[in-house]
Amino acid sequence: MRDLFIKTLSELCEKYPDIILVTGDLGFGVLNEYKKRFPSNFINAGVAEQNMTGIATGLALEGKKVFTYSIANFPTLRCLEQIRNDACYHNANVTIVSIGGGFSYGALGISHHATEDLAILRSLPDITIICPAGKWEIENATKAIYGHQGTCYLRIDKSMGDDSPSVKSENFEIGKGRVLYEGSNCTIIVTGGILEEALIAKNILSEVGIEVKIISMHTIKPIDTELIIAACKSTQILITLEEHTIIGGLGGAVAEIIAENSINHLTFKRMGLNKGFSSIVGSQKYLRKRYKIDSLSIANTIKGLVKAHN
Repeated sequence: MRDLFIKTLSELCEKYPDIILVTGDLGFGVLNEYKKRFPSNFINAGVAEQNMTGIATGLALEGKKVFTYSIANFPTLRCLEQIRNDACYHNANVTIVSIGGGFSYGALGISHHATEDLAILRSLPDITIICPAGKWEIENATKAIYGHQGTCYLRIDKSMGDDSPSVKSENFEIGKGRVLYEGSNCTIIVTGGILEEALIAKNILSEVGIEVKIISMHTIKPIDTELIIAACKSTQILITLEEHTIIGGLGGAVAEIIAENSINHLTFKRMGLNKGFSSIVGSQKYLRKRYKIDSLSIANTIKGLVKAHN
């Protein structure tokens, strides 16, 4: 997903020379070609992510469209004050790009896991949060962000699902979710690359006669309230799925909408990291299984909910 982001950003940079990419001293394998082609549009701020965000804001206030780039939690949690006070408060055109959302860097342990970032950044005023699920969304999200005013967070996953549109003419719109598959028994609202697990679970459930609607909620803020309410009405079981804590992220946002709109007669469950830190070390696939957000766990959870509902 990160390769496609850089490819798309490079294509944009050819047309729009106001783009600046600032890295926190990493990503050179994927950034080398960009740096070679656009040396005046590239800055290495070093291992100084807070300074990186300050530099980005200054450039943005001078009319540039700036993208900061680092591993998951480093350009977010380490820079929270700068994102809040510098970028968001001034409505600066700074996009914080985090590679390796969720358990992408699982083998490196808790210091490299990003499992609270969506919740923390969602609480900030005047920030847009986008979490693409696959190739189509990352390419189109990058293009949409260039034309968007204000501070953005773009969360890139190591994994991805097949998010290909059913209609070739589909347009990507910030703040609007996408119905990828229709189903009458249960709705899964998913964000990020863990879509791949949801799609496998859908196939497992289809074999036993359970049809699942899948919605890719690529924008966490502003979230598509209208689509969520419609999903609550179309199926009586609703699940949110995210590679993130269930507190404050996608699950929290959807729960707020359900409560504020007094939606009754709905079975609702959040699937994600339930409690504690993701202190186990292992591959992304391994950690999903350990924390029960893999395809089999998703399918078993839905089977149980459907059985209880019937």
